[in-house]
Amino acid sequence: MEVQFREFNPFDLWIWIEFETVPSSMEKQYVEELFNSWFYLGKLGAFNAENLQVQEMGIDLSYMDYDIEAAENVMMAPMHNMADFQYLGTWGRCWFDLGTSDPIALDILINALTRLSQEYVDIKRLIIGGQNEDWSVEDKSQSLFSAN
Repeated sequence: MEVQFREFNPFDLWIWIEFETVPSSMEKQYVEELFNSWFYLGKLGAFNAENLQVQEMGIDLSYMDYDIEAAENVMMAPMHNMADFQYLGTWGRCWFDLGTSDPIALDILINALTRLSQEYVDIKRLIIGGQNEDWSVEDKSQSLFSAN
């Protein structure tokens, strides 16, 4: 799976997926569940680089002291909104307002999509941000926003 970054605005971000073939309903379900899960974690503030106590501890986590007070005193970093996932031929796309979530969210998404592509869904390319010459963002469906 090729990964490309284009113009990046975290408050108005399109994420594009180009599949090898037109995705089946099962492949669409896998992709949508991954994105929905990622968004829900983001909405809860999971992608907050100010509080990475376990990561910063290193490999030896035995008897680690987790500082809950420090965790509660960091600035919130939630995602704000996600649109419905849309498909057109071999393309899929979804719009996000990443809010104040940190860029670690994108690393986690790319890692998950890489594994999904290796195991379940043939993804040719992931494009983060910008426009897609094959599918204008003016071609939005009736309702951009989901009930998320």
